[in-house]
Amino acid sequence: MRKVMIIGCPGSGKTTLARKLSCKLNLPLVHLDVLNWRDHWQPVSTEEFDALLLQEVRKEAWIIDGNYHRTIPLRLEQCDTVIYLDYSRMTCLLGVIKRVLKGYGKSRPDMGGNCPERFDFSFFKFVWDFNKNNRKNYLEMLSHQKDKTVIIFHNRRECSEFLRKL
Repeated sequence: MRKVMIIGCPGSGKTTLARKLSCKLNLPLVHLDVLNWRDHWQPVSTEEFDALLLQEVRKEAWIIDGNYHRTIPLRLEQCDTVIYLDYSRMTCLLGVIKRVLKGYGKSRPDMGGNCPERFDFSFFKFVWDFNKNNRKNYLEMLSHQKDKTVIIFHNRRECSEFLRKL
């Protein structure tokens, strides 16, 4: 595991897993949200994001967390390991609600710029519908990755056990 891509529904714990893996494996950590967001939830241009991401994936080692569907093919091409947090919608929704309640009005360190946590019901709906809209495509895409290590966790317990055994 030298180039690890972590994907999954918002609230599944991608960033938490990425931090823990980064420490255990001594690999640099890249949050796609840091590349994408500037103050007050303003995204960078597509061209700037793509240039920043390309710069990161060309490095010899990394852990990158985040979905950003449009860029999954590039990251898949460059990674050696994919971890998919395939958790239930309720687990993820509760994860997002907990994150908002804990950090309301504050910006997380894994976000670019000043993007304070807020209640955003359209985002909650996005999380609720994430598996319905993405799971099939993710599993199909991952089933074709013959030269990659693909790890799929179905719950937090499986993920915790994996980290404990590393």
